[in-house]
Amino acid sequence: MQEIKVRCCIVGGGPAGMMAGFLLARAGIDVLVLEKHADFLRDFRGDTVHPSTLELMYELGILEDFLQRPHQKLSRLGAQVGATYVSVADFSHLPTHAKFIAFMPQWHFLNFLAERGGTYPEFQLRMQAEAVDLLQENGAVTGVRAKAPSGELLVHSDLVIGTDGRQSTVREKAGLTVLDKGAPMDVLWLRLSRQESDPGQSLGRIDRGRIMVMINRDEYWQCAFVIPKGSAEPLKARGIESFREEIARLVPYLRNRVAELRDWSDVSLLTVKVDRLEKWYKPGLLCIGDAAHAMSPIGGVGINLAVQDAVATANILASPLASGQPPTPLLQEVQDRREFPTRVTQRIQIFAQDRIISRVLGADKPLQVPSIMKLIQSWPVLQRIPARAIGMGARPEHVRTPDVHQQQRRAIAS
Repeated sequence: MQEIKVRCCIVGGGPAGMMAGFLLARAGIDVLVLEKHADFLRDFRGDTVHPSTLELMYELGILEDFLQRPHQKLSRLGAQVGATYVSVADFSHLPTHAKFIAFMPQWHFLNFLAERGGTYPEFQLRMQAEAVDLLQENGAVTGVRAKAPSGELLVHSDLVIGTDGRQSTVREKAGLTVLDKGAPMDVLWLRLSRQESDPGQSLGRIDRGRIMVMINRDEYWQCAFVIPKGSAEPLKARGIESFREEIARLVPYLRNRVAELRDWSDVSLLTVKVDRLEKWYKPGLLCIGDAAHAMSPIGGVGINLAVQDAVATANILASPLASGQPPTPLLQEVQDRREFPTRVTQRIQIFAQDRIISRVLGADKPLQVPSIMKLIQSWPVLQRIPARAIGMGARPEHVRTPDVHQQQRRAIAS
């Protein structure tokens, strides 16, 4: 058994965990990030990096390097409704330096943050280290018990930040109350090859009770096929051939490629949840990102809300942590800062689920373009409204934490 003492232990190497670890280390905080997997290579993770997150990269001075990683740019968002293509959002007018969504496989995003964090001596990342329990004394969390290939690991810390996703071990062990808001859908995640003659834009396709979102990854399409909640097993019972035919009817130009789905092992089920914690913390522990609020895939906002949580957490806690102050009195301030945008976003998602997604999944005839989408199409200036809501969110954050090593270098140089 190995024992470690750090100022802050972060459980989970997703967007919230890696960004929080990077920012806290940059501010001079001794931080350890525990990630249970051996790498970040998982296709079912989200890809959409919104202008709000790209603006944070600009503020950190790393946007240009970040955009050297493989990605596709999307400055307008639209959907194919039946036979009609409808533009929904135009990001080109946002008050940001990057006026587009970057579709970047999440493993590139996380590896980039890991590399940046690794430039600071205060940053530690342990892969294949899975948190299995919390260390607690007198009702306060004092660290984490983890298992690693080398054996058991005990991490003692002044603050534990849970960023281990919607199936969070941290929040379960802490006994935090989860408020389930419900979701009428699940998603089947798959990939199909892409040909030069295919459209270049990432598209949502909606028709006859089916919805599929296609993300252009140059050589292949990463596809999210939306199904009614709990319908995965009946769908599988009808056979992979039936599923192939559903895809081909929805996206005819994929008909000659659906055979690439050899069997159901080529399809992954993502169970959609919309929930949030009633209270995001207890003494010595804070949950952020999906561990605090699981989001629907609608709008692709999950990564960006998680990153904004991390920035707000660092803004509020970095200085007290650096000066040795106890962080617990400030944890409510983090929740107060981030709960409002979480509630607003979830209300919009639930509205879309109930008024749009549920109706589409229940339709058995060709769909007509909804009146609101016709209005947005007729008056392009209106496309700036959903662009602002999707691209920036209800409360975008800005980096307020210092780079202590850069400050030291400047002091020495002067």
